[in-house]
Amino acid sequence: MQIARIIGSAVSTAKDPKLTGLKLLVAQRATPDNQVYGEPFLVADTVGAGEGELVILVEGSSARETLKTTSTPVDAVIIGILDSIEVDGKIVFRKS
Repeated sequence: MQIARIIGSAVSTAKDPKLTGLKLLVAQRATPDNQVYGEPFLVADTVGAGEGELVILVEGSSARETLKTTSTPVDAVIIGILDSIEVDGKIVFRKS
């Protein structure tokens, strides 16, 4: 599992029919204290995440193991929205 921040959204009208109904978002990997790094990438959303939120995502074959993505051509899926992160006894992130 990875931590990422949602930085945008994507719309695709021409796509594989198995992707119909899945919201596509633009994500960027993030540290536990919400600092982004690396290149942005597309991710399928299964939990209703929105821009600016810190999320949990899975990639690869695990991305096809959710109820909404079974047998779909995805390789990154949001499986949770983070409320807080604690590291070494200190809260480093708390959703506002």
